[in-house]
Amino acid sequence: MDDSKIIELYFERSEKAIEETQAKYDKLCVCIANNILNNEEDAKECCNDTYLKVWNTIPPLRPASLYAYISKVVRNTALHKYEYYHAQKRNNEFDMLLSELEECFNTSDNIEVIIDNSVISNAISEFLYSIKNEARNIFIQRYYYSESIRNLCNHYGMSKSKIESMLHRTRIKLKEYLEKEGISL
Repeated sequence: MDDSKIIELYFERSEKAIEETQAKYDKLCVCIANNILNNEEDAKECCNDTYLKVWNTIPPLRPASLYAYISKVVRNTALHKYEYYHAQKRNNEFDMLLSELEECFNTSDNIEVIIDNSVISNAISEFLYSIKNEARNIFIQRYYYSESIRNLCNHYGMSKSKIESMLHRTRIKLKEYLEKEGISL
């Protein structure tokens, strides 16, 4: 079913909206949540929480892209669950992923809080649209969807060192871009 029709079902308060959302986006939601939580059971729970949050926010919200909206909601839900489970524990693959991004920012602040800041978020978006599609897609899949290096290698048919090198160069360019834009954290 088309996203605009699914959104209309939400506005009609039809329970079919959740069924259609789940049918269309369940694999995406499980993938995003599992990449962050590394636990399929918790990932499925996040998906259910996501569908409830979407139900509670549409209406009044009318997202321009249901795909992007659901991706954001499931990612944030998984991040909150991750923070809850790992409040005292560290050294997880997701922590490593965040530490990779921290080299772009000269701060001890929480990296998720920094990225949620709209000025910085807009600057990062502008930067990403200024680089090659392949580098942008790999960067987004790694740092937004929390995709593993191994999965990126398989998806793009590249070696681990090529992917890691590409990500490293992109992070350096991002840091330089943010500094040039006067955003120093």
